Amino acid sequence: MLDSLQAFFPILATVAAYLVGSLSFAVIVSRVMGLNDPRTYGSKNPGATNVLRSGSKPAAIATLLLDAFKGLVPVLLIKFFGKPYGLEEGTVALVGLAAFVGHLAPIFFKFQGGKGVATAFGVLFGVSWVLGLATGATWLIIAYFFRYSSLASLVSAVFAPVFYLMGGGVAWFMDKSQMLALCVMSMLLIYRHAENISRLVKGNESKLGAKKKA
Repeated sequence: MLDSLQAFFPILATVAAYLVGSLSFAVIVSRVMGLNDPRTYGSKNPGATNVLRSGSKPAAIATLLLDAFKGLVPVLLIKFFGKPYGLEEGTVALVGLAAFVGHLAPIFFKFQGGKGVATAFGVLFGVSWVLGLATGATWLIIAYFFRYSSLASLVSAVFAPVFYLMGGGVAWFMDKSQMLALCVMSMLLIYRHAENISRLVKGNESKLGAKKKA
């Protein structure tokens, strides 16, 4: 009986990961802490960076960690407990991508989601802590020297697949399905930063640490 049901396990795992990804913690944390809905101020993006504009660093940190964990946990669950149920590397790729898409288009919040940076990092760390560290270091380096969070996210999105292609370097253990999922995540992340790209080109993108204009 179990063998006959195993064909459905990858689908169930993918749907479950999407539902977990659909938990918009920027909105949830803001409600719990009595803050304004992040979709109503600033960039209107339900993410940690916009929650920080509320003036609450604890809320922003909680949002960042929870958004990362909802990408990390589903991937780790499949990696460590999925094999007895026939859930291999291909399911890891599907689950990671589903959690990321859930953040971008959450079914519980009218499909109005964030840009997916924290969740993407969670997925990368779940697939490989080395890949996650390499991509995270790229973000930190770009953010430190250029002071643009969006630029750091865009460069990291481009370099994540490059790290994979380094073969024998940081991600030689990933299979083709995970590489495909990684590329799709990178393209979606870049797409969601279209407005930021426009502002970067025009020179009016907000820098990290800059005081908001009255």
